Amino acid sequence: MPSPYDDHSKQLEPQPEPHTGALKTHGVLTATTPAERQRAFVILFISLVCMGAGQSVIYTILPPVARQLGLSPLQVTSIFAVSAAIWVFAAPFWGRRSDIWGRKPVMLLGLSAFAISFAAFATSMHAGMAGIIPLFLVFPLMIASRAIFGTFGSGTSSAALAYVADRTTPRERLKGVAITSMAFAFGVTFGPAIGSALAIVDLLAPFYFISAMAVASALAIWYFLPERTAPKGAHRPKSSVKWYDERMLPFALFGLVLSLVASIPTQTIAFYIMDVLKQDTHTATQYTSYALMASSLAALFAQFVVVQRFQISARTLTFWGIGIAICSNLLLLVATDFSVVVLALICAGLGFGMARPGFTSGATLAVSPHEQGAVAGILNAAGAAGFIFGPFVGWMYEQSPFLPYGFGAVMMVALMAAQRLSPVLYNAGEIPPEPELVDESNDTPFPKG
Repeated sequence: MPSPYDDHSKQLEPQPEPHTGALKTHGVLTATTPAERQRAFVILFISLVCMGAGQSVIYTILPPVARQLGLSPLQVTSIFAVSAAIWVFAAPFWGRRSDIWGRKPVMLLGLSAFAISFAAFATSMHAGMAGIIPLFLVFPLMIASRAIFGTFGSGTSSAALAYVADRTTPRERLKGVAITSMAFAFGVTFGPAIGSALAIVDLLAPFYFISAMAVASALAIWYFLPERTAPKGAHRPKSSVKWYDERMLPFALFGLVLSLVASIPTQTIAFYIMDVLKQDTHTATQYTSYALMASSLAALFAQFVVVQRFQISARTLTFWGIGIAICSNLLLLVATDFSVVVLALICAGLGFGMARPGFTSGATLAVSPHEQGAVAGILNAAGAAGFIFGPFVGWMYEQSPFLPYGFGAVMMVALMAAQRLSPVLYNAGEIPPEPELVDESNDTPFPKG
C-alpha cells in the first residue's frame, strides 16, 4: 500500500495551500509558530485532562450511589453502553465535520456538551437520592444525560487527535498521539483525588466541579487555541475513508477489542472490591479511587516516559502493551487482597498506556493528511465501541466476579495473535525514509484572517 508520505521531493520547502495561503511542509500544516503549537498542545492537554477526570469520577462514585438507588451492575454498565453506542456513530461524523468546519468549533461543541451532560447526570442522581423524583425515573434520566455526551461530546477527542495529527510529521506522530492519551490518563489519575476531596462536601460535588472545569476549558480553546488554517472546503480533497476499508478495518476491530478489555476493570473494579474483598460501600469508594489512580499513574508512565523517552517502534510498543495487559487480567483471577488488585490495575494502566498510542499512530500514518479527521473519528468510535458491550460485561460479572477477567485475558491473547498475522497491523507505524524536514521559523508569514 503506498504511503501518503512516499514522495517528499516535491515538498522540500514549505508550500502554500491553494485557496487558503496556509504553508505546508511535507503535508504538515505550518501556519503557526512552534511556540504557538506548544501553547495549543497545552490547552488541548488540559481540556482532555478534564474529560479523563470526569470519567474516573463516574467510575469511582457511581457504583456506591447505584447501590443506594437500587441499580444493579447490569443497569450501571447499560448506562455506559447507551452512551458508547451513540458515540460509535457520532465520533466519525464529528471527525469528518472537523475536516470541514475546522478542529476548533468541533472541540468547543464537544466540551460544552460534556459540561451539560455531566451536570445533568449529577442532578438526576441527586434528585433520586433526595426523593425529589421517583426512583424509577432516575435510571432513564441518567441514560438521557449520558446520551448528550455520546452525541456531541465525542467531537472533542476526535477533533483534538486530528489537530495533533495536522501539526506533527510522520516521525513525530507516535509522540504526538501519546500526548492525547497522556492527557486523558492524567485526568483519570487525579479524578479520584478530586472526587475524594470534594466528596467531603457532598458526594456529587465532584460532578459539578468538573462540569465547571469543562466550561473553563472551552473558554480557553475559544480565546487561546490557534487555528489560522482555513477548513477544507469544496476545492480541497475530501476524505472517503470508511471503517470497513481494507486499510482501516483491522485498526477498527483492534481498537474495539482493546477498548472492550480495557473497560472491564474500569466498570467492575468497585463491585469487585465490594463483593470479592468484602468491603463496605464507603471503603470500596476509597479503595477504587486508589486503584484507579495507581492504574492511571502507570498509564502516564507509559506515555510520558516509555513512549516519549525511548525509541520504541509502534509495533513493539503495541505488542508488549498487550502482553502486560494479559498479566493484569490473570492477576485479577487470583487476587485475594487489595495489594494484588492494585498491582493488577498498575499492569492494566501500563499495558493499555503502551498499546493505545502504538496502534493509533499506526492508523494515522496509514492515510493521507487530508483524511486525519475521518480517521480520528473512526479510532474514537472504535475506542467507545468496547463500552457497548457493558451489559455483557455486567452479565458476566453477575455470573461470577472472575469471569470478565478470564474473558479479557483470552481476548488479549487473540489481539496478540492478530497483530502478528495481519499485515496491516504488523506493518503499522512504519515510516518510509524521508529527507530532513525544514524547520519552521518564528517569522513564518501567516495569511491574514
